[in-house]
Parts: sequence; structure tokens; C-alpha cells
Amino acid sequence: MIEVCRTIRTRPEQIFAVLADGWSYAGWVVGAAHIRNVDDGWPAVGTRVHHRLGPWPLQIEDQTVVRAMEPNRLLELEAHAGPFGIARIRLALEPLSDTTTRVRMSWTGAAGVARLIPESVLALMLRPRNSETLYRVDDIATHRKFRTV
Repeated sequence: MIEVCRTIRTRPEQIFAVLADGWSYAGWVVGAAHIRNVDDGWPAVGTRVHHRLGPWPLQIEDQTVVRAMEPNRLLELEAHAGPFGIARIRLALEPLSDTTTRVRMSWTGAAGVARLIPESVLALMLRPRNSETLYRVDDIATHRKFRTV
């Protein structure tokens, strides 16, 4: 498992509002290029964001499925990336104070090519990417107005 962590200066509700807006997915997930559709009820367990990954014209159409969700605390996703496989991503929100939240993002290869690559090599690629993902969540959560769930 590859894990990154970021402390964000806002409440868990504001951060979860970013995660709960499926249409914002391409704004914070590094590599997601376009959202094609979001299932009604996102982020309920079993709902999906249908997206494109990668640069045009080499984009892959696939989806991310919610596997577990606790409002304002936890979102577990199963991200599909075509021939590259499937990853399980866990975003856990831990309030540190009334105005600060720690977000832990863990990533595990569940199927496909990612399971064949040594974790140390994956970590070299994914820690910076996942840190950037949390940086983007931070920017959106602290600078945009979202309806909280």
C-alpha cells in the first residue's frame, strides 16, 4: 500500500463536499481528463463516475466505483484504468481541530499491470502523483464554495 497524507485548513465537511461532487473528479484526480457521466446518488456505495484518463488522443474510457463511504469521514474507491488495471483508493478524513483536517490517501493495486510492478517502483511514481491529488483537493476545498453533504 502506498500512502500520502496532507493537513488541510478546513473542516471535513468541506473536504468531503469536494469528494462528493462527482463532476469535480477530473479537477482533483491527477490523470483524469474528462468526466463523461456521474451516477445519480454519487458517492453512495456502488455508484460510479465514468471518466476518460490520459492525454488526448490516447484517452482510455473507464470508471471509478464507490466501495465504501461514511459522510465526512471516508471514501473508498475502485478506480479502473483499462489495460493498466484496477486500483483501490482510500481517502480518510480525520479532524484535528475545528478548522483543520488530516486527509490520508492510500493506494493499492488490485488487478492488472500495477500488481506486477514492485511496490518500491510504484511508490516512486505514485507518491508525487497522489500528493498532487491531495494538493488539488486542498485548493478546491479551501477556495470554492460547496454544498456540504
